[in-house]
Amino acid sequence: MFANYLIGLREGLEASLVVGILVAYLVRTGNNGRVRAVWLGVAIAIGVSLAFGALLTFTSQRMSFTAQEAFGGIMSLIAVGFVTWMVFWMKKASRNLKGELHGRVENALAVGGGALAVVAFIAVAREGLETALFLWSAINSTSSDGGAWSAVLGAVLGLATAVVLGWLIYRGALRLNLAVFFTWTGAALIVVAAGVLAYGIHDLQEAGILPGLDNIAFDVTSVIIPGSIIATLLKGILNISPSMTVLEVTAWFAYLVPVMFLYFRAAKPVVVPATEAERAAAAATVAGATEVEPALVERTPDPTA
Repeated sequence: MFANYLIGLREGLEASLVVGILVAYLVRTGNNGRVRAVWLGVAIAIGVSLAFGALLTFTSQRMSFTAQEAFGGIMSLIAVGFVTWMVFWMKKASRNLKGELHGRVENALAVGGGALAVVAFIAVAREGLETALFLWSAINSTSSDGGAWSAVLGAVLGLATAVVLGWLIYRGALRLNLAVFFTWTGAALIVVAAGVLAYGIHDLQEAGILPGLDNIAFDVTSVIIPGSIIATLLKGILNISPSMTVLEVTAWFAYLVPVMFLYFRAAKPVVVPATEAERAAAAATVAGATEVEPALVERTPDPTA
């Protein structure tokens, strides 16, 4: 439940912030009448995202068991790819997101209300489709343990929290350090994605596409009983089961370790020559009979940029 709450919160807040930026810019520039176009684009994007989730569910239910496992495994791998791209993209683009959206709104205003609705639709639909795919994969991974409804509830609560936070930020009632929020929720989503990847591998093993279904890495079902509180927490947060194959565990670590390292990798300081002004100041100091070292400026890029 918590993992799905986190997905809904993170993705929902991104979409809420985008909508808030669009609406605030229109209001401040005296284009209040165009706000309805934004909400039209948002409504269509939400409808498309829900339809996409329903299509995934309907399609999988009409398949045989083997086909369901193969479909679920492939969708899980795609979902992991999307969420990995998303957390890295958001980390890089968060500082320029506001300016980029303002530029798109200016261009759309010059064309008309329809173009503004398209801008809102594209901005929200991207988040919505990613959310639908990732939530479907995460919920599908818990359905075998009877936790599907709990997973859906977690996602709905996360989205509702995101909407409230987005509204409070828009109204100025809440000042949230978004850089810190997105950095740490991004890291948490990487952990969730590692679990979705492992479950996707298990689905492909069940379908006979990947080998090693009987090659068990560990089995602690005698200690952590499936369906117990501890097992539910491990499954819901980390997507780790009391029994996992060697290939599942290998995929979990092979994804989590390098991706988390790249995500938090500290930028190396860049040493550049001193500017003309700095060299002139150094020369003046030398002229004053004070020995100085050649000036160097060490600039460290923002690791969250």
